[in-house]
Amino acid sequence: MRRRTPAVWVTVAASAVVLAACSSSASSESSSSSAPASPAASAAASSAAPASEAAAPADLSGQTLTVSNWAGYYPEDLAAQVEKSLGVPLTIANHATNEEIMAKLTAGGDSGFDVAFVSGQYAQALNEAGLLEPIDHSKVPNIANLYPEATQLAFDPGNTFSVPYTWGTTGICYRSDKMAEPTSWNDILTPSADNKGKVTQMTTERWLALPALKALGYSINTTDDAQLAEAKDLLIKSKADLLAYDDTTFYSRLVSGEANEVVAWDGWCNYGTAENPDITFTVPSEGSDVWSDTMVILKSSQNKDAAHAFINFILEPANHAWVAENILYKVPNKAAMEEPGVQALFEQYPNMATSPADLLKQEVVVDLGEDSVKYTDLATEVTSS
Repeated sequence: MRRRTPAVWVTVAASAVVLAACSSSASSESSSSSAPASPAASAAASSAAPASEAAAPADLSGQTLTVSNWAGYYPEDLAAQVEKSLGVPLTIANHATNEEIMAKLTAGGDSGFDVAFVSGQYAQALNEAGLLEPIDHSKVPNIANLYPEATQLAFDPGNTFSVPYTWGTTGICYRSDKMAEPTSWNDILTPSADNKGKVTQMTTERWLALPALKALGYSINTTDDAQLAEAKDLLIKSKADLLAYDDTTFYSRLVSGEANEVVAWDGWCNYGTAENPDITFTVPSEGSDVWSDTMVILKSSQNKDAAHAFINFILEPANHAWVAENILYKVPNKAAMEEPGVQALFEQYPNMATSPADLLKQEVVVDLGEDSVKYTDLATEVTSS
């Protein structure tokens, strides 16, 4: 299961680009891509902007692929599927966090990877460091399956160096049988008497700051020192009413009744809903973020045609639909989201039916470069105070 854990700051090449973002769990390497099932997998057991004219299929003979992804974020038989379809042997290495794969990709020289799955702001930083191959849209004709909104993500407008794999937002996951729908981030920061001690927040740096920044009317990408200081003070005051900081088991706390409302990523709230239909997701009125996990091709790859063909394979509607059906995350692929198996999930998991237009009303998380350290400092001061 893909998990997000507290970010570790990474220096990209020699440029001291500092990063923060989503992450995940489990780490292993396998040519058969055997990954443990996620809670979602257990529970679930209009075209984009015109692409350039498709190029003739490349000769992939002699090429191989090494891909790094989060464990449980792809089908167990993906390697076999790819080799059967493309005739290219595939090795899949599982990274535990964005930070782990970033350390490998920025160590210098050829990392040995052809394609990596990284969150959007990490892809942005890799590109700024000159480590990514531009995406040749003519070699990825299935990029036309993406929603138009998927070409408007602020970290990479036009999908010039990355192709989005999943996307979503952050909100409040709550027990609808125990409380009214929360409408503001202040319901987390200053909860009602009945909810004091039954609230969790996140420690992942950008998402620790998000509720306070939005409650105060500020951007989630702000680097303004005064705004960050105001958010820090608000977060410190909120600690008195917290049950815990929790980035990984918050939905379980809702299931058990230990918590009534938690800050949550939409897909992870669905894991709780799978166990208890009274667990519901909502985005507060002040708004939230848009996060995205992406596929990128390394400039050092010796198998760039195969890498493009791999991304094109993932974007096949039936292949990409697997992610939505088994991980319970939205995918930015219109054709995939219209697959019957995905559509059947919308009633049980309403946030999966969020339209791309509504999703893009939120702010896209972007890399802040050296200013990202400000969020590290804020998180350290808040959690240690």
